Amino acid sequence: MSFFGGVWHGLDEAFFMFWETLWALVLGFGLSGAVQAFVSRGEMRKALGDHRPATLGKASFFGVISSSCSYASSALAKSLFARGADFTAAMVFMIASTNLVVELGIVLWLLIGWQFALAEFVGGAIMIVLLGLVVPRVIPQSWITEARDRLNADTVQASAGGAGPHAHHAMAGMGMELEDSGPDEHQSLRQRIRSRAGWGDASGYTISDLTMVRKELVIGFVTAGFLAALVPTGFWRSLFLTGHGFWSSLENVVLGPLLAIISFVCSVGNVPLAAALWQGGISFGGVVSFVFADLITLPLLSIYRKYFGTAITLRLLATFWATMSIAGLAVEYLFRAIRISDPVRPRIAVRTGFEWNYTTVLNILALLAFAVIYWLYRHRDTSGHRYAKDPVCGMQVEIEHAPATAREGGAQYWFCSDHCQHRFTADPSRYLTTATGSAGEPAGSLDRIGGQPAVDPVCGMTVNVASAEHAAEHQGTRYYFCGAGCRAAFLTDPESYLTQAPAVAPVGGVLKPNAPGDPGARQ
Repeated sequence: MSFFGGVWHGLDEAFFMFWETLWALVLGFGLSGAVQAFVSRGEMRKALGDHRPATLGKASFFGVISSSCSYASSALAKSLFARGADFTAAMVFMIASTNLVVELGIVLWLLIGWQFALAEFVGGAIMIVLLGLVVPRVIPQSWITEARDRLNADTVQASAGGAGPHAHHAMAGMGMELEDSGPDEHQSLRQRIRSRAGWGDASGYTISDLTMVRKELVIGFVTAGFLAALVPTGFWRSLFLTGHGFWSSLENVVLGPLLAIISFVCSVGNVPLAAALWQGGISFGGVVSFVFADLITLPLLSIYRKYFGTAITLRLLATFWATMSIAGLAVEYLFRAIRISDPVRPRIAVRTGFEWNYTTVLNILALLAFAVIYWLYRHRDTSGHRYAKDPVCGMQVEIEHAPATAREGGAQYWFCSDHCQHRFTADPSRYLTTATGSAGEPAGSLDRIGGQPAVDPVCGMTVNVASAEHAAEHQGTRYYFCGAGCRAAFLTDPESYLTQAPAVAPVGGVLKPNAPGDPGARQ
């Protein structure tokens, strides 16, 4: 085979792997977007205060319905932990939100068999039980307390700006009080589901999630296509032990996570690689442990080190690696015991060429559904300034729950994770020249509202609307605060403050201070 022939063959394999799973990706990300729009994150945090079995069950459920890529999942787990969630529960949430999700299961089923989709959920349950037993025993409580204090101290410094007579307000609302609710939580679930705004938010999450993992998906499919087309089976057989019974299975489940660590591919993007490994000869349990290990890639280990410190990160790596390998091995032997046979190893990764079959019909329906989702996304209501677009990865970020933020050129930007924030701060011009929002402003910023002042209704401090990091809605009105403490006090008894203090009101489309006695900031 010539060089160009090999390249074409690899790209052909990659495209038809994508074609085989297109409808599943649209379905999975669509369901994920809907759940993210309608489920309260404040309630999630309140429910994860310990690591009892019932709490870990809730953490698993919240993780499943908060489907996201590994980077965003780790950032959300960090935020839940910093605001009071139990460390073990936060780690279980992170595992579930990347490994026990609908789109992953469907893509596994389509590419390498229903047995792997079933193994995802059975092995995930085993892994969560093991984490619940092991994490509290290998990571001392003193380390956890120190990590939480450090995360909250960093947040206080960012919120307070490091100076000013009102900096104590930012500190007062830390921990359990910080961001207990957001604008979406003032409506019932039924009201949200019946509103066009709710489905507009859902479409925004769907599009932004797809945008966020587009690189992982492309890298995963293209790499898997080339591996399937160009790497001979003999190479994989030399890498993975075969023919030695239990010892072969043990070596495979230990080696699977190592390949995930160095592959840099996370989320659904590692499933095509798993298909290539299965075709090449790795054991059933080895594939399962490889799929689970997307949370210990090298970039994510670096992020854990920043969040929790080196000591916790090293123990997390050892714990995750061990539980992922044990779960893969356990599922392999459990399935043998109950006579669930392994899927047939395909001689080719996927059939190339278009055919008129159920896949084609489902893909056409999926493309039509995606067109509707995209239309809702383009025409959603953005007047409330509740969301910003991460200028690095394109993810839709709920401002009040954003894991990271930064200022550049007088504008405020919000990010899905510290990973994106660090990339932005290292080279802001790279992202500000390529990413713009729907109104032409830099993505992630709210400078379109003019940087006009508002008055904190609790303490009376003047707050710059564009840079305010704390806001809340009450009866259709949006108020801005100097810190989390004032916001928490306001939400406790809004009426007692509204009779005393003005906020801001729109005049001619531009925000400016109210006349005394006027109600608050309508957007």
